[in-house]
Amino acid sequence: MRYKLYLPPTQALANARAARPMVVMLHGAMQGAADFAAGTGMNALARELGIVVLYPEQSQHANAQRCWNWFDPGHQARGHGEPAVLAALTRSIATEHHVDPERVYVAGLSAGGAMADIVGNCYPDVFAGVGVHSGLPTGAATDFMTALSAMRSGSVVAAGGSTVRASRPPTIVFHGDADPTVHASNGKALVDAVLCANRAATGTAPTARIVEGCSNEGQRYTRTIYSDVGGRCMAEHWLLRGARHAWSGGSPRGSYTNPAGVDASTEMLRFFLAQPRREGEDNGATT
Repeated sequence: MRYKLYLPPTQALANARAARPMVVMLHGAMQGAADFAAGTGMNALARELGIVVLYPEQSQHANAQRCWNWFDPGHQARGHGEPAVLAALTRSIATEHHVDPERVYVAGLSAGGAMADIVGNCYPDVFAGVGVHSGLPTGAATDFMTALSAMRSGSVVAAGGSTVRASRPPTIVFHGDADPTVHASNGKALVDAVLCANRAATGTAPTARIVEGCSNEGQRYTRTIYSDVGGRCMAEHWLLRGARHAWSGGSPRGSYTNPAGVDASTEMLRFFLAQPRREGEDNGATT
């Protein structure tokens, strides 16, 4: 698999010998690694924070539109297809570049967001957190036709029905309520699946805190923060008012971006860095 890799300068680290966090960024359909890096502006933020950023790139041979095959059952399980390839690549890069194994995260846009959810849930022993922008939940589709239906009308997966492990990594979701490509209800379904799985694992219901706000350019959002009884954040849901199918706060140098929105890249990194994977917290995953 082809990829691009951003390595921050050592001076970005308080301790040049310290292990660094890493974020794996999965582009959307009709995009590539360089385009996605430019649109999200993730490298500039990573430089400031000392974060390694890995951009795997889908090939046209695997999918004519360079779309991750999130809707194909052959690419929805641990040890199979694209999830296995992405996890292996992540492990290899992390080992080679002195990455902290407890601070590895995965995020994506649209099809990349759907695959990020699958990979994060299949490999909770690799990924400490998941970020999904304008994507769909694991199990939303089993073929091309059900994928189109889920995109147009929302996922028919019952809450918790797509659970891969006993619990799920902390997840942050961004979705525009005017998205014409992937229905906004998919964002809520993503969060509901996280909450249902963790409720089943802990036996307790989360608490929710709602924050209404707007970006510096005036685009409104509703941010809902879900925490467990210990105060640990399990999920965040950002419903972007009037936003369409584009990376919020992104740069016009890349495709599918909305520069007027809240900065999703900054917020994802803030969320991720507050969520290191606890030692031994692999949710029962096996190789």
